[in-house]
Amino acid sequence: MSENCTHNCSTCGESCKSRTAEQTSFLEPLNPASSVKKVIGVVSGKGGVGKSLVTAMMAVKMNSKGKHTAILDADITGPSIPKAFGLNNNMVMMTKDNLMIPATSALGIDIMSANLLLDNDTDPVIWRGPVIAGAVKQFWNETLWEDVDYMFVDMPPGTGDVPLTVFQSLPVNGIIIVTSPQELVSNMSYLECPDCGKKISVFGESHIDEIAKEYNIPVLAKLPIDPKVAEHVDNGTIEYLERDWFDLAAEKAMEL
Repeated sequence: MSENCTHNCSTCGESCKSRTAEQTSFLEPLNPASSVKKVIGVVSGKGGVGKSLVTAMMAVKMNSKGKHTAILDADITGPSIPKAFGLNNNMVMMTKDNLMIPATSALGIDIMSANLLLDNDTDPVIWRGPVIAGAVKQFWNETLWEDVDYMFVDMPPGTGDVPLTVFQSLPVNGIIIVTSPQELVSNMSYLECPDCGKKISVFGESHIDEIAKEYNIPVLAKLPIDPKVAEHVDNGTIEYLERDWFDLAAEKAMEL
């Protein structure tokens, strides 16, 4: 059989070298100066469920455990990570080898985001999918990621170009699915009464446990609606919000 076969190998039972190479060629290598041990993608089926918040708080939780943590903000057209960490006015610097140097939060989390490349961080990014996907690859292999233990990738919602690019191009070790209770971190799961402590299901009862059981996926957290979260995000102090919501998620991440 020719090494450069052109037929459908899945029907012949052969393991053709050219086809094997094709299947593994999508991974983008890191630049030699970088080191990233674990990559965790944070995804959602729709927007507005708190995916960026979960990304930020997971990075904070792992950082508090003594792990060098980084965030690659792949939500190019809706980047909100720098604001949560108070990095609105930071600009990306370059090494002498033309590698981008990520911004660093107050407590040492490395962050790369489209916001950090704009003269005005409120300017809209109006790019087509292939351009956005290319930017994500650049954030991965043209940034100086130094000795990162855990990188969290904040992806745009859905299954478009960017999530596909991340899953094909980055060595993803695990994913966190964020959803709201209407139908796997469950955000906006309940509102806790400040007076009596009763949990109120504002959006109706969640079916997250049943769905997770059906697909054999662990439920990592159920986040309440907490005004303090919005306050800390708006003030750029998300690192100083102390909550135990992500303890189990952090344990699972440590097992990867």
